[in-house]
Amino acid sequence: MVRRYRFIKRGDRVLDLGAAPGGWLQATRRSVGSGGYVLGVDKQPVEPLGFDNVDTLTEDITQNNILERIRASSAQPFDVIIADLSPNVSGIWEVDHARQIELARIALRLASYLLKEQGDMLVKVFQGSELKEFQMEMKSQFQALRIVKPPASRAESAELYLLGLSFKGS
Repeated sequence: MVRRYRFIKRGDRVLDLGAAPGGWLQATRRSVGSGGYVLGVDKQPVEPLGFDNVDTLTEDITQNNILERIRASSAQPFDVIIADLSPNVSGIWEVDHARQIELARIALRLASYLLKEQGDMLVKVFQGSELKEFQMEMKSQFQALRIVKPPASRAESAELYLLGLSFKGS
């Protein structure tokens, strides 16, 4: 996805929400190179990657103080936000979908404070009854919105990514 849509570039500052176990952190670090910066946030601890320009926070994005915690780690705005968030799955599709969309909404709210104008955002979503409304919310905040189904995702999977390009600013 990064190669195809080129939303992460050398030197970018990237916030990775839902960073555990660390796959996006590794791929993002390769994309930004040594001149960029990556901050990963997850409730679960993430094994350090051993790079000076990659930090992690063990935090829950649903907590009231999350914005302050992220800003304490990185005062500058981000060029890109990745939100690869998933709820604890209950097995009841309507419940899991609603919880996942709520996490996506929290990520979008955080972006309004942390993403620089013209920045990009990639958000994982599950298909379901609340997806269209969330798409509209996200589209209102970005110049363009792409729906991306990664090649690694199984065809029957309800997982999609929404890629918001050129954040309009808060």
